[in-house]
Amino acid sequence: MSTHTRYARPLSAVAVLAVLALNACGGGESSEDPFSEGEGGGDTIVVGSANFPENELLMQMYAQALEAKDVSVETQPNIGAREVYMKAFEDGDIDLLPEYNGALLSYLIAPELVPEDVTSPDEVYDALQSELPEGSETLPQSEAEDKDTLTVTQETAEKYDLQSIADLEPVADQLVVGAGPEFRERFQGLVGLKEVYGLEFEEFKPLDPGGPLTVGALEDGSIDVANIFSTDSAIEVNDWVVLDDPENLYLSQNIVPLIQSDAVTPEVEEALNGVSEALTTQNLTEALARVQVDKEDPVTVAEDFLEENGLV
Repeated sequence: MSTHTRYARPLSAVAVLAVLALNACGGGESSEDPFSEGEGGGDTIVVGSANFPENELLMQMYAQALEAKDVSVETQPNIGAREVYMKAFEDGDIDLLPEYNGALLSYLIAPELVPEDVTSPDEVYDALQSELPEGSETLPQSEAEDKDTLTVTQETAEKYDLQSIADLEPVADQLVVGAGPEFRERFQGLVGLKEVYGLEFEEFKPLDPGGPLTVGALEDGSIDVANIFSTDSAIEVNDWVVLDDPENLYLSQNIVPLIQSDAVTPEVEEALNGVSEALTTQNLTEALARVQVDKEDPVTVAEDFLEENGLV
């Protein structure tokens, strides 16, 4: 199969900023559609991704698995944070996204809180069903999970005797936390950390969502606490400490395909269910290390994964 999955409708930096500003201000509909120049449509499925390496890798797995079933596919990688790509999805410009069940649920019900009895993968998946955007659905979720974490270096953990997020409460006002810019306003960010754990940090540095800026800042000491995803190879490579989350601020985060209902066909279901069944937390972590550590192309890593699991 071809490894050159087509890229559709690239977003300019100005367009992304415009959508971000719209969401931040709670304004009305934008007068310009950043996806309007594309040629997608008809029977072509547009697969999008968030702006971090794992999600782009998952996008490639979905896209190539669909192509193997003779489904016409275009890809839209690195759209932005959830606030940006979900607007594109709800507007119908994106047909399919690799999502994370708990994070998506928290986003869709905000500012309401997820009920305390909704924590397991199945409970989160079931609760998600009544909150999905109109005309969309989720296919069966994978056992693979990638959770938000608060992570510190071994030196910081030892200095402040940190084992869990709760242990940060007496020292947070001495520490700098780094994450993607959206972390400031998210419940699964500074808002929830204050409400659930009573944390008020000395400073918040807006960097990137679990990406190289955040990882690099923790490495060089520019920040003390980092929001890094649990499958990130930097955690193991650097022997960093992932703080426990006793209050379950970060719910189950199983990977799940979010798709427009009118894009679902037997071929699409078979392709995406095959990917979800093949994914585990371990093999996703290993595949992501090839992208992040070995600097391999996500297109190639995705193709290898699908071949190894008999999906192409």
